[in-house]
Amino acid sequence: MNSIIKIGIIQQHNSDSQTDNRNRLISKIRNLAQNGAELIVLQELHDSLYFCQTEDISCFDLAYDIPGAETGEYASVAHECNIVLVSSLFEKRAPGLYHNTAVVFDKDGSIAGKYRKMHIPDDPAYYEKFYFTPGDLGFEPINTSIGRLGVLVCWDQWYPEAARLMAMKGAEILIYPTAIGWESSDTDDEKQRQRNAWRISQRAHAIANGLPVVAVNRVGYEADKSGHTAGITFWGGSFVAGPQGELLYEAPDDTEADAIVEVNMSRSEHVRRWWPFLRDRRIDAYSGLTKRYID
Repeated sequence: MNSIIKIGIIQQHNSDSQTDNRNRLISKIRNLAQNGAELIVLQELHDSLYFCQTEDISCFDLAYDIPGAETGEYASVAHECNIVLVSSLFEKRAPGLYHNTAVVFDKDGSIAGKYRKMHIPDDPAYYEKFYFTPGDLGFEPINTSIGRLGVLVCWDQWYPEAARLMAMKGAEILIYPTAIGWESSDTDDEKQRQRNAWRISQRAHAIANGLPVVAVNRVGYEADKSGHTAGITFWGGSFVAGPQGELLYEAPDDTEADAIVEVNMSRSEHVRRWWPFLRDRRIDAYSGLTKRYID
């Protein structure tokens, strides 16, 4: 991986048209690439509204074959723009078998690799277990022409084990496509606690592993079509942090944003020399981590 890498992020407010969302993203991808971006990261499930607010079997029609016509469009723009592109798609693997899948396209338009979301939430307004089978590809970094990418997805960002395993397998950067926001019944104080916890947890992954972190969230209000809740306001706040958790960029919480952030990848080596957390791990004493709970 180059010492300095220019990372493009796209924080978008989606409509109910997959074609419109995809076309707007592709236009923004081209613009970021023209301005020097080498790696571009998109938000979670970026081609559609966040359909998991309700359990509706018709929403399975939103899923894509991978590879397929839609992934072909992203492959083409990655090749055209000579970039590495991290996408996040609703994958139809087989009849009745679906995943929340990040697909990474390399500069030649090929699929460098996939990551299927491992941790699947099931909370009010986030009924993802209805739609997604837990991932079966493990926590494996994806090799690209610009380096090894540790791609995880949204709910995975709360689990230090996932970030650690990616780091232990040689990931050079942690990347989190995300869809998270406030449900309307939350108090203002609770909203701030949630958002701060989200930011802090990922910055902690950067610090604990000595790696940069890129988190790209969606933004704006999306209604709950079932009417059971008043919908979700996605809080944006996409950010890039360095290997000591330092904020290099943070997007606004209420508007779309696209930006290019320069990250000095050589800092990871220096930080790991100062703070040798991987060296000092007591791997002989961690067997309990493979248990659900220790009585």
